Amino acid sequence: MTVAAANAQTTFSRTAVRHDWHRGEIEALFALPFNDLIFRAATVHRQFFDPNAVQVSTLLSIKTGACPEDCKYCSQSGHYNTELEKEKLLEVARVVEEAKAARDKGASRFCMGAAWRSPREKDMPYVLDMVRQVKALGMETCMTLGMLDENQARNLAEAGLDYYNHNLDTSPEYYGQVITTRTYNDRLSTLANVRDAGMKVCCGGIIGMGENRDDRVGLLQQLANLPHHPESVPINMLVKIEGTPLADVDDLDPLEFVRTVAVARILMPESYVRLSAGRQEMHDEAQALCFLAGANSIFYGERLLTTDNPEATHDRQLFQRLGIHPLDPRHEASDEAHEEALRAQVAEQQAEEQGLFYDAMSKRPAKHVLDRDTGRPTAGATLDS
Repeated sequence: MTVAAANAQTTFSRTAVRHDWHRGEIEALFALPFNDLIFRAATVHRQFFDPNAVQVSTLLSIKTGACPEDCKYCSQSGHYNTELEKEKLLEVARVVEEAKAARDKGASRFCMGAAWRSPREKDMPYVLDMVRQVKALGMETCMTLGMLDENQARNLAEAGLDYYNHNLDTSPEYYGQVITTRTYNDRLSTLANVRDAGMKVCCGGIIGMGENRDDRVGLLQQLANLPHHPESVPINMLVKIEGTPLADVDDLDPLEFVRTVAVARILMPESYVRLSAGRQEMHDEAQALCFLAGANSIFYGERLLTTDNPEATHDRQLFQRLGIHPLDPRHEASDEAHEEALRAQVAEQQAEEQGLFYDAMSKRPAKHVLDRDTGRPTAGATLDS
């Protein structure tokens, strides 16, 4: 093992939530032997989450195609001929109907995406009504509508929107190779407006767009050094769309994708790391490795905006094979109970790492019970209570 890799293992054993990651530290993580990296990520995952609980979201395109942005991966860009059928903004009743169907199939969060540079004022009343009515179904709500100004973010928050998705896509250095119609700072400004309005952030990137590992390091560094880590971090595998400039880019090694998931888990231990676009091209074994590496959220259903996604029945079968169950965030244990359980788990792990032993005949310290629906410790409940 290299000196840098050894130093990385020592540094990350503390599992502190940090916002000051240096490139060299992240590079050292990527350079770890695969087994060591996965073990480290799985250890962090178990400190903060139930490793067998996965949050499930469903994504619906509420307005499709004719986007003025020139994102080179996107079938919805008006700059490329992808033969995508354009659709106007869906009626509110249709959106609510789709949300009910998603809820009945096990989704706890409903995400709505529109192919806009930013929302138009004439469309905002309909968008806000969608949020209110989906929220009334008992689901978490998420939207991705392009760039937001302060007023738009505030209105969405007041309507009850839980999450706003706005990805950074890639590193600042590689960004200009993928998009030219909006800047990296434009994206960061939207994220700041979302935070200031009190909403949670869903923000990640796309892997396999021809970038190198340095760019994957740069993307994760940007995400991990935000003032607050995104609550959800979608890691997308590029879906090659005929007619886009990235249609013929070389395939990414699946193990490099798993490495990226693992490093994201270590850098942002409290975030949900989501397997998003590209799962259709992933073998079950690759997805299983991603779950082992700390992924604990997926998009569920047959479509992700305009690209295929594994069929819901196949996802259920995979969950059954792996012993995974969907997480239900509607019954979250208190933050205080969660923090208390984490302190106890960290103290126990530190004692074991230091070689301390306990009397096998004496009673071991109580371990907190993880709620099956939420993946969080149940308030007041222990294995010996």
